[in-house]
Amino acid sequence: MSLSKNGRSAFYPIVKALVFLLLGILFVTQVYPLLWLLIYSLKSNEEILSGTFFALPASPQWANFTDAIKAGSYFRYLLNSVMVTSITMVCVLLLSSLVSFAISRFRWRYGQAVMVIFLIGMMIPMQATLLPLMIIFKNIGILNTHLSIILPYIAFQTPIAVFILSGFMKSIPHEIEESAVIDGAGVFRIFRSIIIPVSVPPMMTVCILTFINIWNEYIMAATFISSERLKTLPFGVYSFVSQYSVNYGAIGAFLVLGALPVILIYFLLADKITKGMVAGAVKG
Repeated sequence: MSLSKNGRSAFYPIVKALVFLLLGILFVTQVYPLLWLLIYSLKSNEEILSGTFFALPASPQWANFTDAIKAGSYFRYLLNSVMVTSITMVCVLLLSSLVSFAISRFRWRYGQAVMVIFLIGMMIPMQATLLPLMIIFKNIGILNTHLSIILPYIAFQTPIAVFILSGFMKSIPHEIEESAVIDGAGVFRIFRSIIIPVSVPPMMTVCILTFINIWNEYIMAATFISSERLKTLPFGVYSFVSQYSVNYGAIGAFLVLGALPVILIYFLLADKITKGMVAGAVKG
């Protein structure tokens, strides 16, 4: 037994060193590019073209951010992204919670078949639907409107939301509902007063994942919307880079501003993502 303990104590420094090495690699590959972009956005063109990519700016060029906000119409693109993302999140949360409640809590013949349909929906690539959707939206007259991207966003985000919520709702004891039914509560009362409050952690996860996926989406926004005033923030970044290709500092500033909302949301709510993802597994 003593040999086993000595063996474990001998390997402990090696394991600890490997863990710190892994964390260092993750820091360099994930965090450092963001820091480098921030430094890049505060430099003048002369400093950037001089090749000193890793040096701090001699004098921070805060005017780069002013140019990005004014010349790049940052707040217009930001408002469009906020509106599209908010509507999508509300619709996905409402639809997925109702579907998950029906699949996980009702005893009906086609519950598993409906779940399989949603799982198949997770496998369909977004790019394969661009041409059919464009033809459909053109025929019904909603092409080049925010509705033309909100509807596909809802369709593609709902399956993963149903997968997360239904897995959690299956772990909720049925005795809670039976007690509510004895007290005279109906289906919608049970859903509103019991299921929703208990399911807050996975619902937060659905909100955050939907926000991140929709906020960064570019392909559908560029395909279905051609009007400049309706474009979302990812397209605004691309448009600004194309128009101000010689003002490298302003381009870096616009990239920082474009990534800032997602970074803030993720760091503020990262623990809720983890809690929501493991909630169903822990209870089940």
